[in-house]
Amino acid sequence: MQAVKQCVSGLFLALLSFSVVAHPHSFIRMKTQVVIDNGQFTGLKMRWTMDEITSADLLYDAGNAKPGDEIWKKLAAEVMANVLGQHYFTEVWHHGQKVKFLNRPTEYGMEQVAHQAVLTFILPLAEPQPLGGQQYIFSTFDPTYFVDMSYAKASDAALPATAPQGCKLAVQTPKPGEEVLNYAQSLDKADAPAEDMELGKQFAQTVTLTCP
Repeated sequence: MQAVKQCVSGLFLALLSFSVVAHPHSFIRMKTQVVIDNGQFTGLKMRWTMDEITSADLLYDAGNAKPGDEIWKKLAAEVMANVLGQHYFTEVWHHGQKVKFLNRPTEYGMEQVAHQAVLTFILPLAEPQPLGGQQYIFSTFDPTYFVDMSYAKASDAALPATAPQGCKLAVQTPKPGEEVLNYAQSLDKADAPAEDMELGKQFAQTVTLTCP
């Protein structure tokens, strides 16, 4: 576990220090499925695939471990603890108010796919939310923009087969202005963006869930 604690690419660990390389440095490609139980919105099932450079350090401790080996549980717990420390890097909004989450995921795990580390988990909402006639907006991002967290394609945000008829998702990708782009590119090793700037949020894709 020592390698995970020390390596720059332990990304969630490195995020807490803000004293690493230019922004963004690590990349996560996300897939998210809305969780619906008994016709209500209850959570988000997430799959985060990390870039190969980041994955190399995270997977170093795993060695040739087989799926299900204890080391995968330890790695998943280590990374998940830091994800929780950042409130899942996720916001869900309903009528201008943040929707609260439970403090612990209902399930989580880590695996290796080819040369990449993949973290999966279910982010549970604190209370089931109604869907009929409602709209929710959610986004996942690193506030510092040290890590680029994004969907490769719109279909990577999906509804389950149990979704009420007529519900739909729409993914919006922002287009930050030239001033913001230049500022992000100017950040160097010892730089951190101003906290009130919410730099990562300005690059964050948003997903709108709408039900009739």
